[in-house]
Amino acid sequence: MRRGGEALDFPPWMQRAIKARLDEVSARIEHDPELSRVRGETDEAFATLFAGEDVEQTPEYIEWENRYIVTKGIENERLYMQGLRDGIQLTVSLLGVSMPEEIDTKA
Repeated sequence: MRRGGEALDFPPWMQRAIKARLDEVSARIEHDPELSRVRGETDEAFATLFAGEDVEQTPEYIEWENRYIVTKGIENERLYMQGLRDGIQLTVSLLGVSMPEEIDTKA
């Protein structure tokens, strides 16, 4: 992160807190029921993929690729939204402003 052309380093305790939060959110997303279902479908499509010889031209490959893209999209969206909520919460905390309960309950 930069401020006025110079590097802005977070203190080590904040870096550790950010890393811990990212690990926690990643673990929660990893065990999400909807994402587990989508991953299962993606894995099935991938297993079917190798039954054909010209893999990239088969409907199975296209099906697997589509499911993989959807899975990654869900993961990225959840990580982005949680990062956005955490960033807002951090900003509000640093500014000393009280936050609505809605943001706290989604974290």
